[in-house]
Amino acid sequence: MKSAYLPLFALVLCSVAVAADAVHEAHMACAKACGDCQRSCDMCSAHCAKLLSEGKKEHLMTLQTCQDCATTCSAAATIVARSGPFSDTICTACADACKKCGDECTKMKDDAMMKKCADECRACERACRDMLKHASK
Repeated sequence: MKSAYLPLFALVLCSVAVAADAVHEAHMACAKACGDCQRSCDMCSAHCAKLLSEGKKEHLMTLQTCQDCATTCSAAATIVARSGPFSDTICTACADACKKCGDECTKMKDDAMMKKCADECRACERACRDMLKHASK
């Protein structure tokens, strides 16, 4: 009688392992996107600082959003890579920061560096929101 349950038990264990792999993959994709975005935002903030030094005051807000976004993404990449207990908290903050930073950088649509930053922010926001979907299962 007990042996009849073994295939069912094996199926349940296999399903749990597959679900855990999906969560791990979502965490790692998110950590990578956060790291990529952090570097892009750091480069963009340096670009904005240069533009500010040339008198282009409209880049102050993008400088600040890029700096804050880079810091948030860096923390998210670290915490999510180790699947820390605050992964969901930092990813929510990171997705929100990336949304705001991407929106600000998009305002400077003729600047290639700003466009690249906005694109990285959008990708990171998507990866964070995807990870949050997997974390809630």
